[in-house]
Amino acid sequence: MGDEDFDPLERLVAELGALGLLARVVQAQSGRRFVRVINPNATSLSENVTCRPTAVSDIPDWWYCWSWGERMHTADDPAGAATKVARVLAAVGE
Repeated sequence: MGDEDFDPLERLVAELGALGLLARVVQAQSGRRFVRVINPNATSLSENVTCRPTAVSDIPDWWYCWSWGERMHTADDPAGAATKVARVLAAVGE
């Protein structure tokens, strides 16, 4: 999986959409891609999620990461990552 492989981002977009969140892959001016996620019931609640490798051994593991760079969830489980994002972006009373 390289920078040109957007499958993990697209899979995350699909999972987030199934949870009722607005999500799309965005390409920054730098060329880096990320998922922009917005809660449609509280549009001030949003997050940008990236996907990047973390080489712990010779084989890198890919992770979804929060906008501040902290690893959130492994990229082989987009549904799990989407659940975490949905929990963070949930408006009080939803």
